[in-house]
Amino acid sequence: MPKEPKGYWIAHVDVRDPERYKDYVATAKPAFEKFGARFLARGGEWEGLEGTGRGRNVVIEFPSLQAAHDCYNSPEYQAAKAIRNTVADADMILVEGAE
Repeated sequence: MPKEPKGYWIAHVDVRDPERYKDYVATAKPAFEKFGARFLARGGEWEGLEGTGRGRNVVIEFPSLQAAHDCYNSPEYQAAKAIRNTVADADMILVEGAE
């Protein structure tokens, strides 16, 4: 039986209020724990090669694309998203990993 591919969130974020953004991070943590999230990149230095970049880049791995989707739509994450929307601008996608 083939193994199910992992799922990923890829987010590019401009944080307008770093102190309040900490509230988003704390509120999102239970959702990430519940759905098996593993942070591969979170902030850190980056270099723009093409297109428009944002100040913060995040890559989160989940056990499956379904888990990534379920985490995003969970009540726990939606509460965090409501905070994030007031303190940051973000572009975010879900992507299926290579098998």
